[in-house]
Amino acid sequence: MDLADSWEAQAQQWIRWARQPGHDSYWRHHRDHFLRLLPPPGRRTVDIGCGEGRLTRDLKRLGHRVVGIDASPTLVAAAREADPSMDVRRADAAALPLEDASADLAVAFMSLHDIDAMPAAVREIARILEPGGKLCLAIVHPINSAGRFERRTADAPFVIEGDYLRPFQYSDAVERDGLTMTFHSRHRPLEAYFLALEEAGFLVEALREPSVPDHAIVAEAGRRWQRLPLFLHIRARRP
Repeated sequence: MDLADSWEAQAQQWIRWARQPGHDSYWRHHRDHFLRLLPPPGRRTVDIGCGEGRLTRDLKRLGHRVVGIDASPTLVAAAREADPSMDVRRADAAALPLEDASADLAVAFMSLHDIDAMPAAVREIARILEPGGKLCLAIVHPINSAGRFERRTADAPFVIEGDYLRPFQYSDAVERDGLTMTFHSRHRPLEAYFLALEEAGFLVEALREPSVPDHAIVAEAGRRWQRLPLFLHIRARRP
């Protein structure tokens, strides 16, 4: 089963998970960290891997003219139902249904590590961006997906038992406050993302490894994620 099919199989669980306010890192700190990376709204923003549309709706509220793209029919239907006025399209990220140079901003928030053909998706993003257009992306930090903490304590050692440099598919089953979700993703080393950006002609403008702020720590054990980054943020420009 490819990653798109895996996410479609988990679509209903993701809708419940994503739409529970305050439930996950998006609500607690991650959205706000990511939005600081974005340029002001322009003529068109494309949200690639928009899922059920929570970031797409937030971008619209901030003044962006957004087109949402996702491969999951269930998630696309949920995004349209939540806001029928939004332009949300079902499509493969490696074959975007948009004209060349038709957008000035592309957003890929927590989606590129869930796309099998990631380099092809980055090339497609470059195609739809006008010269000077920006790509802002967030991924699971490769150090995060490569290893794990040995214990759920603030001072737990972090261990990489396998091969950081080798891509591999993985699944994380999580249960929290009565909700369950299995995240299906692909670990890639940092070099893989930068090679994809380089080959698509992007120039990296900014890189952030946001730490978990104190206000988002709900248990002392959560402070272990103040020692290592959960996520990686990048802003790149098409020259």
